[in-house]
Formats: sequence, structure tokens, C-alpha cells
Amino acid sequence: MFASLRTTSARSTTFTSTVTKAFRPFSTTYTLRMPEQLTAQEVNSKTDPSVAKQWDNDVSAEKKFGDFYAIADKLKIGLLGTLREGTGPVHRSMAVAKRTGPDFLFLANAHSQKFNDIEKHPEAVTITFQNSSTQDWVSITGKAVTTSNEDPRIKEIWSRGTSAWFGDLGDGVHTGKPEDPRMKLIEIQSKYISYWKAEVSALGFGKEVIGAIVTGGVANTGALREMKEDEIKQARSSDSSMSS
Repeated sequence: MFASLRTTSARSTTFTSTVTKAFRPFSTTYTLRMPEQLTAQEVNSKTDPSVAKQWDNDVSAEKKFGDFYAIADKLKIGLLGTLREGTGPVHRSMAVAKRTGPDFLFLANAHSQKFNDIEKHPEAVTITFQNSSTQDWVSITGKAVTTSNEDPRIKEIWSRGTSAWFGDLGDGVHTGKPEDPRMKLIEIQSKYISYWKAEVSALGFGKEVIGAIVTGGVANTGALREMKEDEIKQARSSDSSMSS
């Protein structure tokens, strides 16, 4: 079954299957990725082949950031990581209030311990996302900036659902609304972004892994990309659109 995988040198093949159902034909396009063979050079150079064979940075910045935005915008909830004195890295699930270009905004309670973490280690902040269906993932390292309750962006991104996490004390002040003094904004300004995007279906993923096991190759199931600070700054300039 997998003999053909050993003889082909093509990295991926595209074919179209036409299916007729209820007298209405439709076409579906699939991409088949073939396991790539491990080389002695990769071993001798101490290269991780599962990473090296999926690097896909020879694409335009528009493509890299466009795919990144598409993955992040579908997920909405990620892990916000901070560094805590005497403990180390601490992560918690947070809903993204708004993505603006390569940066992310969160609404949070000023009484939360995460604000103490950020005050002491503003540069040691991360956000991670993963899509459990496609296995797409995003990893962001950035700088956290917190603002007062007077930041106009709070009103722009607040929604009624936000109040469920604050409660209403009934004193006309602590209402869970944008004017509530407990409500503050955390802005994560990205400095480094890496992500992986699946380029095979769930069935194709399984075939790729099995093919790699049988042939001694290395599974290649998607595109791994990174964006560094200089290109992130350019994207921030062109893609961000909110009040400062």
C-alpha cells in the first residue's frame, strides 16, 4: 500500500474527485502530502526534522499574517501566560475581547493577581491558542500594557456578556459596565509569533503519520511559520484600527 510513497519525490499532490449524489455532481479538491525521508545531514546537524520539514516562511507577509489572523479569530479563547514571583509561569483561560492587527486586547478585573504579575514582568507574557479540530495552533510572545478605566477602547469592546464576570454590587458604581472602576484593559503587543496551520484533512493526517511510520519518513502535515519583531511592527502599522 505504501510502496508508492517510497518512490515518489513529490511533496504534495492535488487531485479533484467528482461525486454524483441525487443527480447533482460536485467536485472536491484534496491535497496529498507525502512523508519526506530523513537525511544523514539532518541527524549530523542536530536538526529536528519534524520542524525543519514543515517550515514555510517563503511566503509573503500578507499570507503569513492573513493565515495567522484567520486561525486566531476562529478560536476566541486562549491561554494568557504571565510570570509570577516565587511561582514561575502561570496561565489562565481568557476570552479575547478584540484582536487589532497582531495585538490582542483583554478586559479583566483590576483586582486579579495577573495585574501584579504584569506590573513586575510586563515583557514575560504569552498567549497560546489551539484548535482541537484541525490542530492549528498559535504561540505569541509579547509585552503587556495595562491602562486605566478611562481608556476609550473599553467602551468599544465591552459587551453585555462581560458583566457576567464582574457582577453588579448595586451601588451604581461597581456595575460590571464599562464605567466600573474594576474594569481594566490588558493589551498584549506581540513581539514574536509562531503558528502551525494544518494542510491536510483529519484523514490525510492519519495517512501521513502511518505512511511515515511504514516508510521511515518524517510526517509533514502542515505549514509552520514565524514572524519576528520587525515584520510585526509593519503589520501593526498597516492592520491595526482602534482608538489609542
